[in-house]
Amino acid sequence: MRVLLSTIGSRGDVEPILALAIQLKALDQQVRVCAPPDFQEWIEAFAIPAIPIGPMLRPLTATSAPILSSRPSFEVMQKLVSASVATQFDTITEAARGCDVLLAGGALQVAARSVTQLLGSRYVYASYCPGTLPSAHHAPPPIRPGDRERAQTMDNETLWAQDAKRFNETFGAALNSHRTAAGLPPVADVRTYIYGDQPWLAADATLAPWPVPADPDVIQTGAWIRRDDRTLPTELENFLDAGEPPVYLGLGSMRAPAGLSQAMIEAARAAGRRAILSRGWADLALIDDGPDIIAIGEVNQQLLFRRVAAVVHHGGAGTTTAAARAGAPQAIIPQNYDQYYWARRVQELGIGAAHPEAMPTIETISACLRQALKPDVSRQAKSIARSIRSDGANVAARRLVQGAS
Repeated sequence: MRVLLSTIGSRGDVEPILALAIQLKALDQQVRVCAPPDFQEWIEAFAIPAIPIGPMLRPLTATSAPILSSRPSFEVMQKLVSASVATQFDTITEAARGCDVLLAGGALQVAARSVTQLLGSRYVYASYCPGTLPSAHHAPPPIRPGDRERAQTMDNETLWAQDAKRFNETFGAALNSHRTAAGLPPVADVRTYIYGDQPWLAADATLAPWPVPADPDVIQTGAWIRRDDRTLPTELENFLDAGEPPVYLGLGSMRAPAGLSQAMIEAARAAGRRAILSRGWADLALIDDGPDIIAIGEVNQQLLFRRVAAVVHHGGAGTTTAAARAGAPQAIIPQNYDQYYWARRVQELGIGAAHPEAMPTIETISACLRQALKPDVSRQAKSIARSIRSDGANVAARRLVQGAS
């Protein structure tokens, strides 16, 4: 079977796609990945063909931006959307030629299902968070400033209707313009069309359960986790061995407001902890050369998180799952979209704390970290870790193969 896996997100979107690709390759399937050019070399290091799509993403996150900042104007957004959809139709169409199935990861895959209609291949949509899929049991993730406040005054059905309207307003014109040019009929409900009749949920059932377990319209495979066998850098190993377990601080591929590095570092020091600062795409920097902190690049989180006292992060699906699987307490500083879901779940499960929806300061991060470092939270984190499964990518790969037979 020939499979194209496609995503246009950052590291948190690409990592699970790569995990699935590796499992498909282990099952002797022909697989290729369509992803932003930032990840081409990394994907190809696993002997998996990578087709770059769109611009480099990392430069777009290089500039500091305040958390809770407003979005670009409607006119600017429409130009960005139009360019992205055009690129998707061109690139994904070429990448998917000869493929039997196309799996699209993430809601920004606007053109993927249309491409499968044109080429006659099978289509699967995958989400990494249950909160992004419509359900009467939860509200849609916040997109614009004020969304979370409005959610408190409206029922979920109304909120999801507004979410569908937003999809149509944002993507409808660009999508249907290309569909018409290709001889396909227009789509009236963009979100439902993208998600398909039976979306897959690539999230762990303990950490992020689908709220309706018997719902046949959503297939929960478990999180797609790539096994990482890398050792830690010697400098980091030496730092870990030199004292009590430190606190991990990082924002992944998110941007960071000015002063956040200092706030996180000082919060760790206030808690009496050494710290590991992950530079990430925001290029977070040390505030001094104190021996109680070290800055690192991209490392094996699966290994590192087993050796830290807590993980302070942005609440991406991948980092949240990695920390939960390692049994590390978490302090989450959510910034947008599904990160609020993960922050809430970590708090509900008693395995960490959620930062309030406000500009983070030394005081607010300290309070969040103190909660995460409580002994009962640490015990609960270790307990929950035993329930987190790591076979989701294998489950998904086998399901893809079986669906083709």
